[in-house]
Amino acid sequence: MPPLDSSRLLIDALKRALRARGVTYRAVAQALELSEPSVKRLFSRGGFSVERLAQVCALADLDFFDLAKLARQRSERATQLSLAQEQALAGDETLMLVFHLLLAGWKTADIRAHYGLSAPASVRALARLDRLRLIVLEPGDRARLAVPRNVTWRRHGPVQRRYGDAALREFIDAGFDGADEMLFLETRELGAASQALIRRRLERLAQEFLELAELDASLPPAARRNTGLVLATRPWVFSIAKPDAARRAKRAAPRASRFTV
Repeated sequence: MPPLDSSRLLIDALKRALRARGVTYRAVAQALELSEPSVKRLFSRGGFSVERLAQVCALADLDFFDLAKLARQRSERATQLSLAQEQALAGDETLMLVFHLLLAGWKTADIRAHYGLSAPASVRALARLDRLRLIVLEPGDRARLAVPRNVTWRRHGPVQRRYGDAALREFIDAGFDGADEMLFLETRELGAASQALIRRRLERLAQEFLELAELDASLPPAARRNTGLVLATRPWVFSIAKPDAARRAKRAAPRASRFTV
């Protein structure tokens, strides 16, 4: 598949940003004082003037630099690290923390200030990440990523084994009572087509979550909060609802009396 040209990448990134922010074609049309069909043609054919592009970016709380960064990130393919890189991250929590934050767009100074990491400890972590070829360490302890932000971990690999199960247990072990928290667990009987539809929608939601994180990476750390999201679906029957469990419960149930009061 041939690579998309730069203008197409920019327009696609802008469409994703607007969708993530809940901005409709109608809202864009009102801001540009155009009809909705005209706006749709602009997005499908290109041809934005610099002034109009700036207006639309403003609707998504973006500037040109943010838009270019989003377009570039989306054009990068997800990368799987080498086994040695994953093993190093799995064996050192500080190293994993610093790399995770750098992937999220944090600066070295912010990492030190927010997490109380000393200058020597952060330099050691940055130097090791540089040796692992995960970053390029530049003067002033600045770090430039040497891998795309879209990192995928090996399934059942070192990082998932070291952190995955623990993170999931720690995340779920909560009351989910806060105003910005929710937990939904339900079982229903679905056909194959409905199961496939649910999976596609969950995959779309996962992508939107990542896109929002990309958009918000430009915000200062004080304006962001670590937010967890777990998406899961599979054919499943709760143990008490399995046929053998129902039979056991029936056998164990006390017999009803033949007498009534």
